[in-house]
Amino acid sequence: MRRLRQLAERTPATRERYVDLLRALAITMVVIGHWGVTVIGYDRSGRPAGHSALGDLPWAWPLTWVAQVIPVFFLVGGYANAASLAARRARGGTATGWLIDRSARLARPTTALLVVLATGAAVATLRGADPTQVRTVVWFATIPLWFLVAYLIVVPLTPPMYALHRRFGLAVPLVLVALVVLGDLGRLLGPAGLAGGNYLFGWLAVHQVGFAWYDSRAPARSDGEATGPGAPEPRGLRRRRLPLSRRAGAALLGGGLAALLLLTVVGPYPVVLLNVPGERLDNAAPPSLALLAAATAQLGLILLLREPAQRWLRRPRPWQAVIAVNAVVLTVFLWHLTAAVLLVGLLDALGVLPTPPVGTAAWYAWRIPWLLALAVVLAALVAVFGPIEARTRRPPDTGPAREGARRLRTALAVLGYAGLVTGLLLNSLVRKAAPEPLGLPAPALVAYLAGAGVLRLLRSGWGTRG
Repeated sequence: MRRLRQLAERTPATRERYVDLLRALAITMVVIGHWGVTVIGYDRSGRPAGHSALGDLPWAWPLTWVAQVIPVFFLVGGYANAASLAARRARGGTATGWLIDRSARLARPTTALLVVLATGAAVATLRGADPTQVRTVVWFATIPLWFLVAYLIVVPLTPPMYALHRRFGLAVPLVLVALVVLGDLGRLLGPAGLAGGNYLFGWLAVHQVGFAWYDSRAPARSDGEATGPGAPEPRGLRRRRLPLSRRAGAALLGGGLAALLLLTVVGPYPVVLLNVPGERLDNAAPPSLALLAAATAQLGLILLLREPAQRWLRRPRPWQAVIAVNAVVLTVFLWHLTAAVLLVGLLDALGVLPTPPVGTAAWYAWRIPWLLALAVVLAALVAVFGPIEARTRRPPDTGPAREGARRLRTALAVLGYAGLVTGLLLNSLVRKAAPEPLGLPAPALVAYLAGAGVLRLLRSGWGTRG
């Protein structure tokens, strides 16, 4: 508590605390949503199995318009990435240094998860477990990593995309939305391959809006632009700003909801914004125009609530709670389905695993104790692995490197991120019933650890001279 109080007291007055609150709320909603819709039963071989209840609860599909909060995470990610990149440059640092620094907070907790899962899977396989079943368990535990793949692509694109934002402003996300529309036309009319780019264009569009939010804050700027009273407005700043007024919020909320209704109720898009087998397309994988309409409505709601939330966050206790959650927010996200695997395994071993049919009174009644039990297990996991994330510190800025060394570090940083993305992507693409003794495909694990190793070497300061 003393540490939290110290951190809260040192918070700069210019910090947009609302961004931190939104990040914490978004991850919390993802965790509760995944837990809440999980249906546990037994497969034909008598082993526990799980799936989503959304396919059996069509009445809940409109609730995903609020519950699908991954766009919120990309929105606040855009703000945070722009802020930290601008601050690094204001100190005389480089985009490469920022990229290497940014990798620590993402890679360290993820590496811990993958190493623990691979080790546990290897032990289970050596003790005679079926490698196919081992893979199924690990596949379920690593479902959160599909999101991290997209984010690990967006982060290294931040320097060039922020440069585009500073030149063209909100025109950039509009172009990206147009590309999403083109991809959707491919999904609906063919060729379906056109939709592949939506995995990048959709999330980049939301991330760019986060840049605009950062450029809208006043009066102080950490990147050297003066926007206070009496200072001339930098050329082109107006087109880079996101309107933050309540009127703008109401317009975005109303326009987003109207577009979403037209696209889903009248148009060809499913009402549900999460994957449901049998629907004509998945709104989230890749992001569709309907998902971006929902993101627009969510942005409007965020702006409407911004002022009261900012006042509330000026109070010590709420702000300390937000700081505490954000210190381990990625750990919570990464381990929340592992918590479900552990709880199901424990209850099954004890012979007390409830498996009421979805939609019954017993199933609804089981939601509360189920969530509470999962929260206890996750709290234990965060207590063990949270310090890996919470203790990640930004390394001190290094002195200037020679041109050759600078280019080498940039190339290695990109290569490191490529290794992370390749490893996580390979894991996501390998089917859950594949016989994998390590639970994870060996090439995926090698690629990820190689990328993490390169970035760790760069964070240690290698190549800053020469």
